[in-house]
Amino acid sequence: MGPPSETDLYRDTWVRYLGYANEVGESFRAIVPISLVWASYGVATTYVMADAIDKGKKAAVAHEHDVGKTTQVAVAVVDTFVWQALASVAIPGFTINRICAASLYFLGTMTHWPLPIRKWMTTAIGLSAIPVIIKPIDRSVDFLMDSSLRKLYGAEEKRPSS
Repeated sequence: MGPPSETDLYRDTWVRYLGYANEVGESFRAIVPISLVWASYGVATTYVMADAIDKGKKAAVAHEHDVGKTTQVAVAVVDTFVWQALASVAIPGFTINRICAASLYFLGTMTHWPLPIRKWMTTAIGLSAIPVIIKPIDRSVDFLMDSSLRKLYGAEEKRPSS
């Protein structure tokens, strides 16, 4: 049995939820000013950058005496940034946006509910979809990166989502 694993601030604590801020923003798009939606993307993007920097610092310490230290640090930063940008911001943000747009449209055509009720229902649908989409998106991004970018730098199936 190996040493106990260190708690990762960006993966194992409440800070991880900051990566979902834009999905929450997209869920509320129908009822809040657009500036708040964009602010939620700012929070999520800051989380992505902080995690990438953290993984770069950890790689620098782990490879402190290695000849290829700079390369290892660059790989850690790029791998984390690309994975998080896709799995935490771009793909889920787009997915929730489209779920909410479709639900608002269909509620408008299939019900006679007043617009404010339809907008709040759309928000509830978007929020409830977040936990459902996370794992499939994470696994899909793992597959995408393992099949492409990680082959370029010879990574052994790194899994930021794990």
